[in-house]
Amino acid sequence: MKYYIIAGEASGDLHGSNLMRGLYEEDPAAEIRFWGGGMMNGVYRSHNSADGLPEAEGCGLVKDYGEGAVMGVADVLAKAGRLLGNLRFCKEDILSWKPDAVILIDYPGFNMKIAKFAHKAGFKVFYYIAPKTWASREGRNRKLRQWVDRLFIVFPFEIPYFESKAIPFTYVGNPLIDAIDGSRAMSESREDFLNRHSLADRPFIALLAGSRKSEVRRTLSKQLEMADRLHETARYREHIFLVAGAPSRSESDYLDEIGKRDYVRLIFDDSYGILRNSESAVINSGTASLEAALIGTPQVVVWSTSGFNAFIGKYILRVLDHIRFISLGNLIADRLVFPELIQDDFTVENICAETRALNEHAEYREAMLRGYDEIRSALGGAGASRKVAKAMIDCCSEGRQA
Repeated sequence: MKYYIIAGEASGDLHGSNLMRGLYEEDPAAEIRFWGGGMMNGVYRSHNSADGLPEAEGCGLVKDYGEGAVMGVADVLAKAGRLLGNLRFCKEDILSWKPDAVILIDYPGFNMKIAKFAHKAGFKVFYYIAPKTWASREGRNRKLRQWVDRLFIVFPFEIPYFESKAIPFTYVGNPLIDAIDGSRAMSESREDFLNRHSLADRPFIALLAGSRKSEVRRTLSKQLEMADRLHETARYREHIFLVAGAPSRSESDYLDEIGKRDYVRLIFDDSYGILRNSESAVINSGTASLEAALIGTPQVVVWSTSGFNAFIGKYILRVLDHIRFISLGNLIADRLVFPELIQDDFTVENICAETRALNEHAEYREAMLRGYDEIRSALGGAGASRKVAKAMIDCCSEGRQA
């Protein structure tokens, strides 16, 4: 069968790559055309080189997500022209290729529009990593019921929510467990990690500033000022602060800010390795915070946005008083397993204090790690990506038989 997959950011590329593996395992003759990134393209290339057959016409990467990722109202307005052009192109491309299913991964600002189009054009529509309507924009639930054949959700707390909204869904666990447990970072030795990155065996603290340029700009400067202050103290003089470069960013997005700090290293394409080999991490809120919990790295989550977006966010959270946390791990546990420093609380002083607590207070650290066990247990076992792929194939087959 033919699958048209759309992922619009780094986390979508990760989940999309694992879903593609599952589709190829369950449907070896699958033809896949996709919007994504390096991970999805790597799976595609690996599959097609392994079977030794010529590539089916029209399959492969259409657009790299790094060309169009946006965050916040202001960013959307600034890039409106390019987004509209991508939407027009995507619609024409789907019509031309005629897939058996259109699979949308997160990225609701773009993908909800494609859901509407694909449904009206008569294509089967699956939405993987459902829009977080439990946090904002509940009005999208009506559109999900109307335009999406099936949601594939990845968090246990979403089950009662989408049941109450009468939206058909499937939950078979969270694909991050597969992605992390099967990664190189979880199997290689610390010595191999050090050798790959030409690092001395010194203690590390991980700094993850986000995947979008606006996030990096707002977050990295405070993370680095925290590194400066800790480096000035005797206890942290030998620490190296490892900045995890996001796949969609370039060195220039970081190096001007890092400057000549010889105790800070920028590393791309190995966020799992950085997290696994670090004592603690300061992480911009997002998928990375859940990844740190599953890897087992004590963390403090930070987040800030523009004043305009913060104003809108505060209004939304006042309306949705059931949302108590911004981090997925804390939402899954339904309690504050790890600290969140949001907007005005995101200060250099607070980051320093939390990082020192993570590294220096064993009881605080151990309590967080016990909370991580709760999070992992709640997400279910291995094999979620392949189970999702099989469920999608079954849905497509039912439609053909009907």
